[in-house]
Amino acid sequence: MERQPSVYILSSKRNGTLYTGVTSNLIKRIWQHKNHAIEGFTKKYSIHFLVWYELHETMESAIQKEKNIKDWKRAWMLKLIEEKNPVWDDLYNELL
Repeated sequence: MERQPSVYILSSKRNGTLYTGVTSNLIKRIWQHKNHAIEGFTKKYSIHFLVWYELHETMESAIQKEKNIKDWKRAWMLKLIEEKNPVWDDLYNELL
């Protein structure tokens, strides 16, 4: 899964602060978040648990999904996460 358009949600903890992002290399990008290699919001608030992700055929569709999610109410995001990941496991290891 080296180069696959993806949209993802990170969390600081269960029901914690959320971050939604998009990337073409999910494993690399989550590693960067986990190792604080990227300055910004996720580093500042220790947001590094991968709680949801979705693979896409094109970067355009991944970007559109990210934009849609960012417009959602928090309750909708929590429902999306809990449908796939009800116990809020860190899904990063399943990617490796």
